[in-house]
Amino acid sequence: MKIPTNLKHKPVIVSENYENVDGRFAYNSDAKGLSLGLAQWNDRGKVDISAKVWRHTGEKWSRQSEELPLHRVLDLAILVCRTKQYFQEEAYRYNNLYDEENPILDRIGIQGDAMTVSVCRDNEKIDEDIQLFRQALSEDDELIGERLRILSRILKEMGY
Repeated sequence: MKIPTNLKHKPVIVSENYENVDGRFAYNSDAKGLSLGLAQWNDRGKVDISAKVWRHTGEKWSRQSEELPLHRVLDLAILVCRTKQYFQEEAYRYNNLYDEENPILDRIGIQGDAMTVSVCRDNEKIDEDIQLFRQALSEDDELIGERLRILSRILKEMGY
């Protein structure tokens, strides 16, 4: 399925077969493609690049398609990596998988400040939900691990 090029987001680099590799939804996904292109929110004379997940209902392109600035895509990747690291190396030390007195997992320095990574204590069912989260993370370990190894390889090839 071809990603539309007549909408506000202007695709430049695309993966039009994303539905075939969309994790556990592979071959049965509404996420039909990914693109990097010119952001839909661009103002005259100002150009931003964004990443977009293109979703299709089977009949039309979905309004649930998501567009993110590239730095947010990378911030999400950082959050995924730090979360996975926490559950591999630290969570097992606590009865409820986190320190109830100090739910902050990390502060990652970015742009002269820091992104705080913490367990969401405002979630009234956090003790149950964190167990389910850990289980799902464990079940998806092969899918996530494959992508992280690919990302690591590419980053090394780029000199990072």
